[in-house]
Amino acid sequence: MDEELFLKAASSGRVEEMKEILRSNPAVDVNWTQDLSKWSPLLRACHKGHNSVTELLLAHPDINVNHKHENGGTPFMMTCYYGSTGCARLLLKDPRVLVNEPYDDRETPLWWASRGGHLDIIMLWIASGREMDLGMPEDERTDAIGMAKKNGKTEVVALLERFKSDAAQIRYEVRVELGLLDEAAAEVFALVVFVSDGLLQIKDAASSAARFFSIARRLPLELQMGLCYRQVGSDKEIIPGKESEVAFKELARLW
Repeated sequence: MDEELFLKAASSGRVEEMKEILRSNPAVDVNWTQDLSKWSPLLRACHKGHNSVTELLLAHPDINVNHKHENGGTPFMMTCYYGSTGCARLLLKDPRVLVNEPYDDRETPLWWASRGGHLDIIMLWIASGREMDLGMPEDERTDAIGMAKKNGKTEVVALLERFKSDAAQIRYEVRVELGLLDEAAAEVFALVVFVSDGLLQIKDAASSAARFFSIARRLPLELQMGLCYRQVGSDKEIIPGKESEVAFKELARLW
């Protein structure tokens, strides 16, 4: 039975075998479960931390990204429980994923991530901009900060307390630490190059974006890059070399 083979391959991380099954039988049920435990291929992949399998499954049009096993746990819950950072990164990028879905009205994903001290997952979560349910203070089943304190996860406690008091600032700091603002700056610069080369037209000439591009496109390349980095909030000083110039222009062509 293809579904059983597909499930076993997902559990073992055999992504090429899964691709072959999908090629030979496009109608295979990618959410199939073997027994009453209701562990789907995506749940098993997130449990084991199989990033490539998770990426393949998320790309399938029929995947149920919020499938629950017998106790009510979702794939994202599994990443937070077991500390599957790579899978969590993929799930956080998928808008279909209900990141705050609890265990049948009990513990939340953040509660489990805090309990396990999975700081890397929590940082990715903050950086993603997705809503984060910190739970009710002193509620032993939802209070993420309280659970982190109880388990001695001091770094998690410090991060979540700061996030609770100033979410925007902490999100910015985390994005800087993870290098995500550099990626954003490259993307903004690619847009400027697009506008300069006439490959992108801005419909609203009175918009702030139009004014920004109008100014930026007239500047020397080095200043354009620096302006783009400041525009996204990076505190790094940019002194681009010739290789950077070529790379950014190539990025613009491939956009």
